[in-house]
Amino acid sequence: MKVLVLNAGSSSLKYRLIDVTDIENMKLMAKGICDRVGSEASQHVCSIDENELRISIPMENHDEAMQVVLDTLSSGPLKVLDSLDEIDAVGHRVVQGGKYFSHSVIIDDDVIKKIAELSELAPLHNKAALSGIHACQKHMPGVPMVAAFDTAFFQTLLPKAYMYPLPYDLCKKYNIRKYGAHGISHRYIAERAAEFLGKPLQDLKMITCHLGNGCSVTAIDHGQAVDTSMGMTPLDGLMMGTRCGSIDPAIVTFLEEHEHLSPEEMDDLMNKKSGILGVTGISNDLRSIGDAADQGDARSQLAYEMYAYSVKRYIGQYIAVLGGVDVIVLAAGVGENSKRMRRLIFEGLETIGIIIDEKRNNATQGEREISSDDSNVRVLIIPTDEEFMIARDTYELVEEREEQKAHAHEEEVSSVHNK
Repeated sequence: MKVLVLNAGSSSLKYRLIDVTDIENMKLMAKGICDRVGSEASQHVCSIDENELRISIPMENHDEAMQVVLDTLSSGPLKVLDSLDEIDAVGHRVVQGGKYFSHSVIIDDDVIKKIAELSELAPLHNKAALSGIHACQKHMPGVPMVAAFDTAFFQTLLPKAYMYPLPYDLCKKYNIRKYGAHGISHRYIAERAAEFLGKPLQDLKMITCHLGNGCSVTAIDHGQAVDTSMGMTPLDGLMMGTRCGSIDPAIVTFLEEHEHLSPEEMDDLMNKKSGILGVTGISNDLRSIGDAADQGDARSQLAYEMYAYSVKRYIGQYIAVLGGVDVIVLAAGVGENSKRMRRLIFEGLETIGIIIDEKRNNATQGEREISSDDSNVRVLIIPTDEEFMIARDTYELVEEREEQKAHAHEEEVSSVHNK
């Protein structure tokens, strides 16, 4: 089964074409991104093995971006398909599934309606996902599609973890609660960590850390998410590239009053102008900040320390929530690649049994352990692969549906013969 995995952002369309033999055997056929969709600087980058195609091409919207992707996959120098009919299914990453979805689902009209309804909770992400879904319906009519939700993994949270201490009636009226995000990534790295350790996921107390430009930490107790740092929206929790994370809520009204900011401007400030970018005034990219810190820039050094402290604080909270921890897992751009940040995060935690091996921490390749042999807590680096999870879910759901259809047909034929 050839599965096209799509991750539509507000101005981008990332994709992977994956040939799925079964859930254990997947081959990447092509990957790419349509970037800056809707601007004059829009471009398409596609990679197949070691070959890369990079072109500037007008793409006014996701519909045009989808056409560019399909044309590239089925024609031209990087062609991997003889016909678009070879695409058997499409998997879409959808950020917000609200209270409706606790697992991935095959997309139908009702699912589309609910994704649209939940757009208020993730306006940039859900609306973009809908654009991708509608584009697929137009260009590949009849091809089954699956929605994989970033929030689904956190539907196991108990009310004490997901409710906010606001008037109860208002929370119920507006569906105000913790939904979390990055759930597809947390589910993947938790499963891979258990496999790495050779232990059942259901036997482990685990803290997973997705640390990139967007960041979140999740407490997982015997395979079930029990708490996560992101809240009703992806703004809550850790300090991030451009997001402030958790702050005193009174700061919002204070700045609105003193800086004469509208709610929309305040939202923009917290989501796009804060975090590492806001503290440093230089960049939201930790690599650039690391260079500036090495050259003596005090604000860049402060941003490094604040970021590490933010992660360390959540790790401590979740050790308390879980009543101890067996393994801590780090993933995404910062978690996988910044040995300096990892060292800062775990510095001083030796007294609670978390000891990092410096030589292992300096390694740079693949899945690996960075804790020392005498550490009571295993610390792993697991490169995340959200597209793998989406492709797997898509394969399983579409296969299940086809089996149900075949079974129904057999029963229908049997019924006719019996008559």
